[in-house]
Amino acid sequence: MVGLLIIAYSQNSYAQNDTAAKALLTKVSQKYNAYKTIQANFSLAIKQANGGSHTDAGTIYLDKSNNKYQVSTKNQVLISDSKTQWNIMKAEKEVEISEASNSTNEINPTNIFSFYTSGFKYTLTNTEKVKGLTLSVVELSPLDSKKNYSKIKLRINKASNLIYDTTVFDKSGNRYTYTLASQEGNKALSGSLFAFNKNDYKGFEIVDLR
Repeated sequence: MVGLLIIAYSQNSYAQNDTAAKALLTKVSQKYNAYKTIQANFSLAIKQANGGSHTDAGTIYLDKSNNKYQVSTKNQVLISDSKTQWNIMKAEKEVEISEASNSTNEINPTNIFSFYTSGFKYTLTNTEKVKGLTLSVVELSPLDSKKNYSKIKLRINKASNLIYDTTVFDKSGNRYTYTLASQEGNKALSGSLFAFNKNDYKGFEIVDLR
């Protein structure tokens, strides 16, 4: 997502983990694996260690079969056609072009719904009630202690087995929470969502970082 931490993680999976958490994450993974495309509205809340805060909201469009995505917020659009990535910063009137990262060793928009399947040890901690929903809480700790975050908390809708929100706790004391307001799987998505049209951004500076 825009503002999403691109986080590297190791490939060891499902080692010495809570069996209940594993069973739940398997159900969640199976649910998302059934989707070839996903459209989701999200909000982002950042709580900084110094007491500052920031909020944002947007929509992610994901073509899982082809590793394509678009993440759009009020001030920024991130587009990838699996080969090239365009980072469109509206306030700066600038477009940065770079090679797309399709690595399975990092959290990025292509695997935001499945990153938890490897690289972590995990525990099912409790359930919480939010807006009439029952949420199962799973805490994920990276197997590689050198990562710049200490843990990730997933809250999963117990009725649907869909992710409700994801909170990343970094080692600087900052906290990033991504809440999925709505999710729709296997929706027909236009190919134009995953292509950069320079005519839509006339007057923007193009910075090619490839």
